[in-house]
Amino acid sequence: MIAIIDYGAGNIFSMKNALDYLRLENTLVSDEKSIRAADAVILPGVGAFPAAMEKLSGTGLIGVIKEEAAKKPFLGICLGMQLIFDKGYEFGECGGLGLIGGDVRKMEDTGLIIPHMGWNKLEKLNDCPLLAEIGEDEYVYFVHSYKADCDDSNISAYCEYGGKVPALVYDGKFVYGAQFHPEKSGSTGLNILKNFGGLIK
Repeated sequence: MIAIIDYGAGNIFSMKNALDYLRLENTLVSDEKSIRAADAVILPGVGAFPAAMEKLSGTGLIGVIKEEAAKKPFLGICLGMQLIFDKGYEFGECGGLGLIGGDVRKMEDTGLIIPHMGWNKLEKLNDCPLLAEIGEDEYVYFVHSYKADCDDSNISAYCEYGGKVPALVYDGKFVYGAQFHPEKSGSTGLNILKNFGGLIK
């Protein structure tokens, strides 16, 4: 069972629909017991970093999220990926979940349109189970204005948009993050979600 955390800051229904399509058992959760009982966890997210952290804090789930992410597959998506880092700097400094070292900062002004919105090619950097059988010419869908600033060793794939933008991150154990929306990225995104489901023991 995959638990999709419903904390009022995520596009949860498109994610649930994608998992249903893949026939991956899933449920929307908002309580500690359900997160602990799940085999894997997805943290979606849309909106601003501090507002999402405030909502997440209000649920009282931050402690259990940190505990469970240390022992079972955990995937943060879009803003949910950004929240897994140490800090974000949207509307000032705000602490994150600290599951992977790094910060989240505004994308540099390189003359390209911000927010970064649209399809970009995934460029592989480090091996990651979610990239199994994903080809070298695959595109995924992004919508964001902030990006992760982390060590290259944690970047499984990136895209080029005025520089290197971390697209898929991994702590080498259980924690994954996708800056793009796999549920909106066609067959490539669905295959990445399928690979995540395949991590369940």
